Amino acid sequence: MRYSQMLLPTAKEVPAEAEVISHQLLLRAGCIRKLTSGLYTYLPLGLAVLKKVEAIVREEMNRFGAQELLMPMVQPADLWEESGRWLKYGPELLRFQDRHNRDYCLGPTHEEVITDIARREFHSYRQLPVNLYQIQTKFRDEIRPRFGLMRGREFVMKDAYSFDVSDEAANQSYQNMHNAYTHIFQRCGLEFRAVEADSGSIGGSFSHEFMVLADTGEDTLVICQECEYAANVEKAKVVLAAASEKIAPTDLHDDLHDCVKVETPGMKKVERVADFLKVSPQQIIKTMIYLADDEPVAVLVRGDREVQPVKLKNLLHVNEVELAEDDTVWKRTKLPVGYIGPVGIPIKLVADQEIMTMTNAVAGANEKGHHLTGVHPGRDFTPVAVGDLRQIAEQDRCPVCQGALELTEGIEVGHIFKLGTNYSEAMHAVYQDKEGKEQTMVMGCYGIGVSRVVAAAIEQNHDKNGIIFPLPLAPFQVIILNLGMKNKETCAAAEKLYQDLQAAGVEVLLDDRDERPGSKFKDADLIGIPYRVTVGKTWEKEGKVELRTRHDGATTLLAYEQASSTLAAMIRDELQALNSSNGQKEE
Repeated sequence: MRYSQMLLPTAKEVPAEAEVISHQLLLRAGCIRKLTSGLYTYLPLGLAVLKKVEAIVREEMNRFGAQELLMPMVQPADLWEESGRWLKYGPELLRFQDRHNRDYCLGPTHEEVITDIARREFHSYRQLPVNLYQIQTKFRDEIRPRFGLMRGREFVMKDAYSFDVSDEAANQSYQNMHNAYTHIFQRCGLEFRAVEADSGSIGGSFSHEFMVLADTGEDTLVICQECEYAANVEKAKVVLAAASEKIAPTDLHDDLHDCVKVETPGMKKVERVADFLKVSPQQIIKTMIYLADDEPVAVLVRGDREVQPVKLKNLLHVNEVELAEDDTVWKRTKLPVGYIGPVGIPIKLVADQEIMTMTNAVAGANEKGHHLTGVHPGRDFTPVAVGDLRQIAEQDRCPVCQGALELTEGIEVGHIFKLGTNYSEAMHAVYQDKEGKEQTMVMGCYGIGVSRVVAAAIEQNHDKNGIIFPLPLAPFQVIILNLGMKNKETCAAAEKLYQDLQAAGVEVLLDDRDERPGSKFKDADLIGIPYRVTVGKTWEKEGKVELRTRHDGATTLLAYEQASSTLAAMIRDELQALNSSNGQKEE
């Protein structure tokens, strides 16, 4: 492709609307353009990167035996009513009616449609296992679309679904997809981790997220420094400290004190109460009021801890939890914010497991300006449920090996689920086993945010000058800068190198614009092509071209006659090295 003929509108200024670096650079590099909130047009450069991701995904899914199909984006409501998700999914599901007043939605995911296909087409154990996938546009009506391709309303996704005869067989399908995803992200040239995750609105018994590691990631990951354990912070298990490490009572005695009300005027915060009563925050029970499916519930964690909402939602088996605002707490419970405690509380009470190990604790007295001392779980209050409810911290230990933990940031680009029979049971997707008996299919679900991979790759690979595309995802592998547009010999040399590289199978962009060298250098850095070849004065004087690698800025001079063969070999070797690494990270 010739730069002069390509729709590639680069920009110097950072767009005011773009908050994260991938959004800024995708706009500046002429990869995408905004249509309206959360909706983007892919310009040729951006589409080329998207197609690179799609090709890798498609090759690896096919290699692991999955079959590609394409399902409608528009889905009828009756399928979603069968699965029970028509109302449960929430406002992200864009619902509408056709001219006959029949209800439909734009598909955010395709569990219902694929299950309908399975129940119609697969009737015998001999037809299973099967794995079907598509690469298709999805729509989720996000309340606040942001960060460009990272969280748009319309996006490109690969979603796959497996159907098996048993849990054991489904586990093998799940592992196959785990391996396939590992191969995919290795081939994309990305640094990533597979972490245990919450299944969310998709459902299922367990799941893993594939996270691209980046400082700007929206998700916090917990990674053990001594074993392979890794989890999203929403799923990370907290292991209670050994008895010898538990916080001792403030008076250093094991005796249980009487529960005593004390005045704490104007002291609503844990730190102020701790200073006033001469105790540590670890000896205070913090009571938070949440709305669980709009019902108030009191949640207990230690004074120096924070509630993890996803863990709370799972413990309560509800669809949604949110921290209640101060005025909502008073309206719904008549309890004074800052002085709420578990003793005698008139609403549902749940506690983090750590609370039940405390003795002689301090808690709110449910009376303005007062707290209780000598509070003891089990004697003074009894929660209706106890579990792991708190946010894990780096000071905690690995739940597998007790090793040290590290918290880091990541961007979710893939998610695999063991669905079990959630959908097949609800929608009666069954088969006949060897004895002719009817059995329910066991399902798995596997998604990759194809357009999100593009953004995540840029978040992980950029510098102050622009994008640094990993070679497998780059829209072009080489960019040739012709710096002698007024010199016929230089133009002829650049043209021949361009033709030779194309003949060698290299994807190459020839910058044949009549622009100053500085502008060409800046644009080449901005759009992130891995290899830059400059044909200019060095060629005119010495018969050599300058080769610069984008990721490290290293430059070298190549004899003009050897440039195309050298570059083609370098690119071939780098891609082969990435492909041959497949399987190294498999568990």
